[in-house]
Amino acid sequence: MTDDPRESAARYRLEREQEQARREHPELFRGAPEQPAEPPRAMTETQRWAYVETSLQQAIRRGDFDDLPGAGKPLEGLGDHHDPDWWIRRKIQTEQLTGLGPPALTLRVEHARFEATLDALRSEADVREHVEDFNRRVISARRQLLGGPPVVTPTHDTEAEVRAWRARRAAREPAPAAGESPPVPQRRRFRRR
Repeated sequence: MTDDPRESAARYRLEREQEQARREHPELFRGAPEQPAEPPRAMTETQRWAYVETSLQQAIRRGDFDDLPGAGKPLEGLGDHHDPDWWIRRKIQTEQLTGLGPPALTLRVEHARFEATLDALRSEADVREHVEDFNRRVISARRQLLGGPPVVTPTHDTEAEVRAWRARRAAREPAPAAGESPPVPQRRRFRRR
């Protein structure tokens, strides 16, 4: 047995051609003994390396790597310092993933956007539920000792947040003109099945 990958590749091609010829022209091979199949052999590390290198060189010669997107352009995000987590940062940025990271940081970001999040809610019950959920997560994060930065995000007073939400909502809605009555919301009617 030789360790030359070129010889192994040539043997493989010859066997494939013989197999194809047997399928296409079975009348030519009647009475010919079938070749016994060899059991698969485990490749050594050197053989694997040579196989991969040969495959890459053949692909380069065929032109499989020509005209790839980004050819001739510098790689994005390569800076002066070495960042071992560059790939995960790029994935988070390109996929616009949120909610990843230590709880202390995610809660800080959520705290910064707290009013905008509450303003998107429609009812007082939803506002109360959101504030209570946020407070519960802050307290839970303070109790856990997972490492990372400390949790310094404050909790919110539910009633104060509801009052502030009402005030912001009233300021956004146009006031009715003099003599006009405020619009009466229409009741939604649902059919019974």
